This record gives sequence, C-alpha cells and structure tokens, in this order.
Amino acid sequence: MKLLFSTVLACLALAAISPAVAQDFSHSISDGPLPWNDKPFDTGEDRFMFAIHSDLTGGERPHVFEIAMAQLNLLRPEFVISVGDLIEGGNVDRARHIEEWEEYDRRINALKAPIFYVGGNHDLTSALAKEIWAERVGPTYYHFRYKDVLFLVLDAEDNSPERVAEIDAARAEAVDVYKSDGPEAFAETEYNKMPERSAGAISVAQSQYFLDAIASNRDVRQAFIFVHKPVWEREGDDVFAPIETALSEIPYMVFNGHEHVYIHRQRHGRDYIQLGTTSGEQFPDKGMSEDHVTIVTVSGNDVDIATLMLEGIRDRTGEIPLGGDEVCFSVARCGSDEP
Repeated sequence: MKLLFSTVLACLALAAISPAVAQDFSHSISDGPLPWNDKPFDTGEDRFMFAIHSDLTGGERPHVFEIAMAQLNLLRPEFVISVGDLIEGGNVDRARHIEEWEEYDRRINALKAPIFYVGGNHDLTSALAKEIWAERVGPTYYHFRYKDVLFLVLDAEDNSPERVAEIDAARAEAVDVYKSDGPEAFAETEYNKMPERSAGAISVAQSQYFLDAIASNRDVRQAFIFVHKPVWEREGDDVFAPIETALSEIPYMVFNGHEHVYIHRQRHGRDYIQLGTTSGEQFPDKGMSEDHVTIVTVSGNDVDIATLMLEGIRDRTGEIPLGGDEVCFSVARCGSDEP
C-alpha cells in the first residue's frame, strides 16, 4: 500500500511539473519528498524565442558583426530580425551597392537561424538603393504571423521619387561634411534639418496596408513592430498614429534603431525600444551606446526581453567567439572605437 501511495505521489508530481512534457521526464525516487519544486517546465507549443540585431553600418567597426552572429548561434533563437542599416550604402555606384549586399549576406548566412530584413536609411535612401533592395530582398514593408503572433515590418524611407532625390542629394552632401568637419558641422546641414532625417516617413498606402493586416489578424495574442526610424515622432503625424489606434486592443511592442543609443520608452502603455548598435559607430555621450543583441521570448501572453551585451556572451571555453576577447565592444569603457 505504501509503495502504491508513493507511486501515485510521484505521478502527481510529474503531472504538476508539466502535463505537456510529463512523458519526457522520469526519475528514480519512489518515496519521500522530491528534490525539486512543483513549477512546470518552461516550455509549450506557444513558446518561442527570437533575436534582434541592431545597426551595423554608419561607421561599422570591423569584425564585431561576425562575432555577434557566432554568439547568436550559441543562443539558438528560432529566427533573427534586424532594425535596418544593413549596408553602408550612400553615394556609391551599383557595383559597390551589390558588393556591400553580398558582404552582408555572406556574414548573415553564418547564422543557423533565418533572418528577416528591415530597411534603414543606409539601405533605402536613394532610388538606386530602393531598386537593388527590390531586386535582392523584395518588398520594403511586409507582415508575417508566427505562432499566433503578428510581426509588422515598416519602411521608414517611404517617400515619393521626387522627395527621395532631394533627400539623397542633401544626405550625400551632409555625409561629406560629417567626414571633413565632424558632427557639429553635420548638425547644421540641410539634411539634418529635414524631418525625414530623424523620424523618417511612411506613406498613406503603407499605413493602409498595415491597417488591413491588423484587421485580418485581430485574433493574435501579441504584435511586434520593427522600423528603423521612430516615425511616431514626426510632427503632425497622421499615418503611423492610425496603426497605433488599430492595435489598441492588441498587446504590442515596437523596436527601432537609427541613433545607435539604447532607449526604453512607454507610449500608449506599450514598450517602445530603441536599440543601440551591433557593430556600428558608438555615441557614449548620448547614452547607452554599446554592442548588443536582443533576445525576445514569447510564452503564452507573456513577453520577456533580454538585452545581451556582446562582451558578455561567451562559449563553452569561457571565451568570446572568433577571438572576441581582444575586441572593444564599448567605446565608453575601452576608450577606443577600434577593435
């Protein structure tokens, strides 16, 4: 009778741990207390993890991005998504654009997981850049659904062809000023004063596309928005705001890049997170500007976000992959922007 009672207790303990995985868990203890608590295993069909990498161009520092990809392979996310600025781009010819894309693809193909592309100003500013994006990547904005979670990928460089030409010309001039005279001179350029420079732009057509996508997916448990620039900060915005309104009954979070400085904000009771950098130029005087990746875990209706600094992700030997122990991931601490 005592043995039968102990067996029943053990079975109840297994069920308490996790009904979904009880058949995968066994033990040899037949009597007395069990040396673990009764919380369920943190698993389930609705649980998944994905990673985000931030800007790598705009003063990319050599070898850092390759290390980040090796570190993501250690973390094994189900997929990876970016927040834009994947190539240097700018005022270069077609051959150079394609060479930069091939270099990015070569490095991103080292990942074990798939990558979802998000465009930034370095990737989409000019007519040529948009043309090459269409040829190699496809749409500049899109959505997808995974395990009842909605992902919205926006294009913050969604301007008319005429405006694209104006921005491209002003940007090329401003970049030359930055390289020759520094950030203070850049701040006085025509490009830096354009509203598209800091907040970008999305078209009415793009806004309507996402309104339709949201309307068709109202049964999701969570939504995520990925966009390079904080389009909601544009003065007089009336194209992104309707997307926020449409999502008002759905839990959602927003991730953007562009400024290379990590900032967490709350807007409409939701998390709006501006990521730092994953090998781009750092600006420690503006805040937390260090190399990192972001891990997002979705489980049921819960979302957990971990910001992982590259200098802290080590392999089984206790070292940073690909010789990363010799690399500076934080200019604020290393005092150098050279790996």
